[in-house]
Amino acid sequence: MENKVISPCISICKTDPLTGYCYGCARTNEEKKIWKKENTTKEWKNKNLEEISSRMKGWQLETFKESYEYKLKKWNIII
Repeated sequence: MENKVISPCISICKTDPLTGYCYGCARTNEEKKIWKKENTTKEWKNKNLEEISSRMKGWQLETFKESYEYKLKKWNIII
C-alpha cells in the first residue's frame, strides 16, 4: 500500500453549481473520473491533491485535512 495514492474523496459528494467543485474534496467531476482510471499516474494524483488543496479555504480545508489524514491512517499510509 505504500505506493498507493489514496483518493481524496471524504464522502461529502455534492458539487457547487457555481465553481463545479465538490464541497468535500474540491475536485471537478472530470478529475473524479480521472482518479478512477487504471492508467492514471501517481504523479498526476499527487499534483491533483496539491491543486484541490489550493482550492479550499477555511473550514472546508480544515475538514478535508482532518478527514483525509484519518483516511490515510486507516489505510496505514505514512504522510
